Amino acid sequence: MRLRKTISLVAVAGMMAGCTSTGGVRQPSAPETVAPEKALVLPPPGGPSIVSVVERKRGNGVEQTVSLFTSSSVPGQNFLKIQFFGASGANPGAGNAGFSMINESAIAREMARAAPGVPMATSATFLQNAYGPFGYASGRSRAGDACIFAWQQIRSSAAANTQARNFGMIQLRLRLCDARASERQLLGIVYGYTISGTFDGVIWNPYGAPPPADAALGRTGDPIYPDEGGYRASPMPIGYEPAPAAVISLPRTAPARSAPSRQPAQGAAPLPAPIGPRVPLPGEAPQTSVAPEAVAAPLEQSARAIGVTVPSPDCIGDTAMTAVCRR
Repeated sequence: MRLRKTISLVAVAGMMAGCTSTGGVRQPSAPETVAPEKALVLPPPGGPSIVSVVERKRGNGVEQTVSLFTSSSVPGQNFLKIQFFGASGANPGAGNAGFSMINESAIAREMARAAPGVPMATSATFLQNAYGPFGYASGRSRAGDACIFAWQQIRSSAAANTQARNFGMIQLRLRLCDARASERQLLGIVYGYTISGTFDGVIWNPYGAPPPADAALGRTGDPIYPDEGGYRASPMPIGYEPAPAAVISLPRTAPARSAPSRQPAQGAAPLPAPIGPRVPLPGEAPQTSVAPEAVAAPLEQSARAIGVTVPSPDCIGDTAMTAVCRR
């Protein structure tokens, strides 16, 4: 009897809960496409264009995969992947993203998935861009396409973390393969990308305190010269344009030889129009397009207009002869 009464109470409670439910549809947290202008990391001007941006919100941050224009026979898509790790509970209802420090074995697995079939060699040179140190590997496919895979972790120093601030962290991955670009051109993208996303709150600043001014500023004995390629290292060029396709020119027959003419050099100002008749070159036949009578007539008229008639000596001093001379 007591068991039957308990079952009845549970059934009544279930019916009441069903009546109070709104019945709304809720979509679980899943990747979604956002506009390119909302990308948290942007390629440099002149670099590969953005094709799409896929965003996934996590309980402790957000991650985006920015797909880039690809011109390569290597399977896969060029991309910039960025992950922001912040406080847990930033996006309620979404699971936290697992965090792991960068290590060689994990990078090797990521590299194999990003550029399958391309033998990659990790560079041992220490490099850094505007956000700090980074690493990269490069290689070429069987078809000759150049590929790089770069990685970077942006995090403040351990000393700054002990001050109860600067806890945030950013991780980036870049995959670039191109059929007509060199390794150095692809590497320029690492120096030129811009992180546009930020954390909400100074406590999660991943960059740490800004660096102090250069100690050489205002100090005697340390001249500073204009940056014109002198003692300072030249900056890394960012962005690249694919090399133009090869143009096959067909052989052409030589045109009939005509009178030599001088053409102005490319970029030079055009020569002024000549004034007066053209003087033929040595060995060149004179032009006969103008009738000799038409040329001689103006010359004769010019001579008559300009010349002075000189009287004969017989006409001077004789009145009778002067009348005849005037006729």
